Amino acid sequence: QLQLVESGGGLVQPGESLRVSCAASGFTLANYAIGWFRQAPGKEREGVSCISATGGITNYADSVKGRFTISRDNAKNTVYLEMNSLRPEDTAVYYCARRRVLCARDSEAYDRWGQGTQVTVSS
Repeated sequence: QLQLVESGGGLVQPGESLRVSCAASGFTLANYAIGWFRQAPGKEREGVSCISATGGITNYADSVKGRFTISRDNAKNTVYLEMNSLRPEDTAVYYCARRRVLCARDSEAYDRWGQGTQVTVSS
């Protein structure tokens, strides 16, 4: 069954770190770019980061540059998002999604999505 499953979300305090994972099954992850998106209550979904199929290209939203790092392990069919120096404004449901080979800004370009994992940053 083709699916993406996010995990690793939770409640942390400002300044702490968290790593969320996106596990793929039912397809060859190595053929796909994976994007991370997030949606906070009352806000539109926004792109956070993306990694190309080979891992050679990564990009980040300005709001997370220098704090978040995306990586992938195709042998484990998993993509990771390491989040450091977390802020309350990072609170959101985080989703991963796939797209053939290269990243795209537009979320409509992604054809499969996970169910999301909640990240809450609060003291």
